[in-house]
Amino acid sequence: MSNNVSKMKIYSYPDAGRKTADESMEVLVNPESYSQKISVRFSEKQAQGTTAKLPKFSRLEPQTLDFELLFDSTGVINGIRDDTNGVEAELQKFKKLVLEYKGDTHRPRFLSIYWGTLKFDCCLETLDITYKLFRSDGLPLRALAKAGFIGSMDDTKRVAKEDSSSPDLTHIRTVMEGDTLPLMCYRIYGDSNYYLEVARANGLNSFRDLKTGSKIVFPPIAK
Repeated sequence: MSNNVSKMKIYSYPDAGRKTADESMEVLVNPESYSQKISVRFSEKQAQGTTAKLPKFSRLEPQTLDFELLFDSTGVINGIRDDTNGVEAELQKFKKLVLEYKGDTHRPRFLSIYWGTLKFDCCLETLDITYKLFRSDGLPLRALAKAGFIGSMDDTKRVAKEDSSSPDLTHIRTVMEGDTLPLMCYRIYGDSNYYLEVARANGLNSFRDLKTGSKIVFPPIAK
């Protein structure tokens, strides 16, 4: 999929791998804006009797994306008019795209949203539809859909993207001039107090026995 898509497009996929889209739609009018939320979670654990702490990173929550889509069948926008169904036909197409269950997944669809340089892999999280304009017989002619999407990535892509400095992985680092084992432990684990365990894992008689250019193994450590 190329970048710089001028009209927002939403693609629907049967699985998280997103290899081949089986449904898609182009919005009638681009949203006036969208909001993207990123949440970082930190551990709330704190030693008894302490008055402050250094927040310890826990995880990144999936990003969310929220925007509003306009549906209109009055003919005012691009001459699109539907005197029989009003906006219901287009709304049903949209809901089928983002919500329909298919196959054995028993879950709503996997989506990708493209607009300009934005490319967001996600699933629909919330949908709030407000009908704005009606014909004399009550047929809705215009609606505003407030849609909220939550980031969704298949496991292969997620593992490739996750930070390679995770403390749950084994790391090998080259000792640079000025490095100390406590300092290197702080970089890897976020805590310098693991230097004795790392020294034992590397067969060092002393944590001060670091030679510039040597390799140090930092194993996973249960915290």
